[in-house]
Amino acid sequence: MSITSDSEHAFHRGTAPIFAILSTDQLRQMAHLPADSSLADRVDELAGKANEGHLTEEERAEYEVYIEANNLMAVLQAEAQFRLQHNGV
Repeated sequence: MSITSDSEHAFHRGTAPIFAILSTDQLRQMAHLPADSSLADRVDELAGKANEGHLTEEERAEYEVYIEANNLMAVLQAEAQFRLQHNGV
C-alpha cells in the first residue's frame, strides 16, 4: 500500500465505530446536510475582513472556529458519502 492508501485505510478504520452506529438513512442525511445560509453569510463577512486585515481578536477567534467546524463537517460528509458508495447504497 502507498502512504496515501495506508492513511486513508487508517482513517476509515478509525472512524468505523462512529459510522457503524448510523443507519443508512442517517448516513444519507449526513452526506447531504444543507449549509446554513446565515452562517455562510457570517463566514463570508469574516473572510472579507480577514483578507483586508481588519479582524478584531474576537472576530479572528470566531472565524477560526467556523473554519474548524467547516473542516469537521466536510470530513464527516465525505466519510458518509464514502461509506454509502462502498456499501452499495
